Amino acid sequence: MTLRSAMLSSAATLTILFTVAGAHAQQPGGFEPDERSNLAGGLHDADQAAWNMELVHAITPPPGFFDPDALFRPAAMRAAFEAAQAAGEAPPVMAFTPLALANTDLAFSGGRVIVGNYNGFNIYNANVDGAPELALSVVCPGGQGDVSIHGDLLFVSVEQNRGRLDCGTSGAEGDVNPERFRGIRIFDISDFNAPRQIAAVQTCRGSHTHTLVPHPSDPDVLYIYNSGTSFVRETDELGICSSGQPDENPETALYSIDVIKVQLSAPEEAAIVNRPRIFADRDTGEIAGLWRGGAIGVASQRTAQTNHCHDITVYPELAIAAGACSGNGILLDISDPENPQRISDLFDPDMAYWHSATFNNAGDTIVFTDEWGGGTQARCRAEDPANWGANLIATVEEGALRGQSFFKIPTAQDDTENCVAHNGSLIPVPGRDIMVQSWYQGGITVMDFTDPANPVEIAYFDRGPLHPQALVIAGYWSAYWYHGRIYGAEIARGLDVLRLTPSEHLSAAEIAAAERVIEDQVNPQTQTRIVWDDHPDVARAYLDQLARSESLDADLESRARAAVDQWEQGRVNRRSMTRLARDLASAGDEADGRDQARLTALSELLGRAG
Repeated sequence: MTLRSAMLSSAATLTILFTVAGAHAQQPGGFEPDERSNLAGGLHDADQAAWNMELVHAITPPPGFFDPDALFRPAAMRAAFEAAQAAGEAPPVMAFTPLALANTDLAFSGGRVIVGNYNGFNIYNANVDGAPELALSVVCPGGQGDVSIHGDLLFVSVEQNRGRLDCGTSGAEGDVNPERFRGIRIFDISDFNAPRQIAAVQTCRGSHTHTLVPHPSDPDVLYIYNSGTSFVRETDELGICSSGQPDENPETALYSIDVIKVQLSAPEEAAIVNRPRIFADRDTGEIAGLWRGGAIGVASQRTAQTNHCHDITVYPELAIAAGACSGNGILLDISDPENPQRISDLFDPDMAYWHSATFNNAGDTIVFTDEWGGGTQARCRAEDPANWGANLIATVEEGALRGQSFFKIPTAQDDTENCVAHNGSLIPVPGRDIMVQSWYQGGITVMDFTDPANPVEIAYFDRGPLHPQALVIAGYWSAYWYHGRIYGAEIARGLDVLRLTPSEHLSAAEIAAAERVIEDQVNPQTQTRIVWDDHPDVARAYLDQLARSESLDADLESRARAAVDQWEQGRVNRRSMTRLARDLASAGDEADGRDQARLTALSELLGRAG
């Protein structure tokens, strides 16, 4: 969530070299109302709407992580400040800073769910058959509170000026304060009864988000790509920091990310080892080499300047990363993770603020999100353009990013609901590209982007607004798949657990195949290749997809389903299974696109089963 206004440049907008997505020539209007549009509001008693998924558990925040007076009411806060200014009085002293107790991002490890919060973090024991149980709460204010985990090390992003080195709640006053902390905290949580902060890596712009990047060959080395989006701190507070534009200050802390090296055998010594200029012009070396901010043409919105990344998602097995970098989407080569290099960049005038990125499993398609309005405004109203505050889906073709389409939740939300594209992850259905995603008070949606040019919604869950008459910030900050369930961090209401239900868009076998994928550790910005085991559920998932697309001969489908049933019963006829696998491979030779890949995968799977 971005509370600061985007930095905009003044001139030279059309002299920047950029690639336009191509699918954005006009801004279509918003969507028609549906059952999600007029839900009654409330904190824990709001109306609900669900389609092809269901809410299983709703866990309210633990003590110390909710106060009704801490709910963020932007209009009321703005009115109070304006009234004081008009009266010539000092600004009012607020009991809480905006989002002071907001739940933020999630990470997962060993059956545990870590919920980040502006005030610290909470850890729950996940339970597929029951509600998550609180295992640990740590109060350590400072926002943003995004979390990731590696073994017994927990990493937390801290960006706000109030953060203290000692996790104190009193804040850090003044322009320069030796007790102030803005950067990456590292906790040792090996002893749940006594978690310890063992390192605090100071950075110039704090840490809005961060990404764990394993060393390709040394298991004792872990890198962190740190993304700071706030102002640059004073040099007197941190000597490596200075601000300004690069033409006046080539050492500026703007236009870079931080690369932090963590020696796992000595994590307390973690430190910044590089601040690469990943936005530099390849030909001239100019540091500010990408989008300078502003608008193009009458119909375009004002867009952010590319002087930082909001999120960087890495795919270590492919040695690539996707950066959502305020004014551009970028593709990075991270084969040398200490020195990431930009491969390609993408600009689109309908993207106000490139916020986050998610690869498909093949790594050849990326979903970029646009946080138009910063997450604190109603941006899913009927009058809002359907490709503003949406996902931009891009493909990677010969190493270059190519924009294909936009996707926005196809519903009209009220002006009391902050809503825009936000964080999500893949749902591991074999043969398809499916993503679950949060939209703040727009709820949670499931999007099929198997065809990058034609993404579609196939499931959703939504509540009514937190307040029926006024915009009070709430909704899902993040929604991720883990161990067969969807976990959603709700800013004000707590932690939700949801389950997919079979439908014409997603069969029981496809859901079962996804539920079989168990990853011990999940950090959403560190994607790993999904691998499915050899199981009848996986075979049936492919068969359901081929039947849905009518790409399989009825007789061949019947033979395949019978063979899979026999396999599940432990009665495999090896000769007939081998023949079936060969016939499916032959059918694949005559198919196109994803169906060809599905037939090939099914043929190989049944060949191994035989």
